[in-house]
Amino acid sequence: MSRDGDVSRDGQQYDAAGLRARVAEFLASHDHTTMDRVEFLRARFDAGLAWIHFPVGLGGLGAPRALQPVVDEAFAAAGAPDNEPRRIGIGLGMAAPTILRHGTDEQRRRFLRPLWTGEEVWCQLFSEPNAGSDLAALATRAVRDGDDWVINGQKVWTSQAHLARWAILLARTDPDVPKHRGLTYFICDMTAPGVQVRPLRQITGDAEFNEVFLTDVRLPDSLRLGAVGDGWRVAQTTLMNERVAIGGAALPREGGMIGILARTWRERPDLRTPGLHDELLRLWVAAEAVRLTGERLRQQLAAGQPGPEGSAVKLSFATLNQRLSALEVELLGVEGLRHDDWTMRRSSTVDFLERTPVYRYLRAKGNSIEGGTSEILRNIIAERVLGLPREPRSDVDVAWRDLPK
Repeated sequence: MSRDGDVSRDGQQYDAAGLRARVAEFLASHDHTTMDRVEFLRARFDAGLAWIHFPVGLGGLGAPRALQPVVDEAFAAAGAPDNEPRRIGIGLGMAAPTILRHGTDEQRRRFLRPLWTGEEVWCQLFSEPNAGSDLAALATRAVRDGDDWVINGQKVWTSQAHLARWAILLARTDPDVPKHRGLTYFICDMTAPGVQVRPLRQITGDAEFNEVFLTDVRLPDSLRLGAVGDGWRVAQTTLMNERVAIGGAALPREGGMIGILARTWRERPDLRTPGLHDELLRLWVAAEAVRLTGERLRQQLAAGQPGPEGSAVKLSFATLNQRLSALEVELLGVEGLRHDDWTMRRSSTVDFLERTPVYRYLRAKGNSIEGGTSEILRNIIAERVLGLPREPRSDVDVAWRDLPK
């Protein structure tokens, strides 16, 4: 970084003022009030103003990631439409970084643009009924047949599968080697024959999750991401980015659920008790610590790929959300138990802020499961951050085929 605040990347200087000027120039020639929304977003992608840290031609400028908020804020200030990031979060936060890092040039050109514009929704086909926390134990098989792969298996807890055009899929291609080494990563066509999506009703009444059955699904080898048998390494890119996407969102002070709780406390003095006040203060401090840790993590991301620190942020986010939602229900008493809708809504997004307190309380229970269970994340932190001894494992050198099922 130079003394005047510019950021240099490959000899090219980038600064906030220059990027704002780029946005202004783009807006002068693309009137978002008259253009079709998707056409506007396509043009923004082609101008390199989507993910500015992505390469030129793939929605970016090769600029530092740290300057992305400058561009986003400039478009927002002009009233320009965004790509509805909450609706396409799996594509943006998980599929895109994985395709960028491990995909072929052809795959990057084919998938990244409609992914970013929101024309194609993505889902994640990782977890299985008998392979959730132990993802490497998954049983979905992919068998080579000429230029195709034939997929058979079942996936579960798949958010937005009922809306998705594409999925990131982890399947077993070699059962005769240890479980981590026999996996291959694919892009799955959710419209292919043999793909069946069934809703899973949740404790909230919603059905944002699904189970997905894959029966003789044929995928061309061109939809393989990375080398055969290298799926576990490719999946680590997805998982690390997923944890940051879930727990590391940028928030202002008192943003998110702590803001709802603090506002209720200020506006409803009739609900206050000394014991709850002490707990609210503790949670406010914890929320601020998590927020600042997330900010630090995003600064680290500006210089490279996410590491195990993302597991700590996601773990803290899950624990905090559950404590905040529980305190809100306790604070409101009977009033906090009223729910707006127990019908099986086929949700497209998870909406913590616009729903009822009891929805937040119930939905927050899933935060300690999705994106890696809290137990697994504690192991990652212990082993990869704190350097503690690994847990004894008896399956490291055993072929997957010979493991107890």
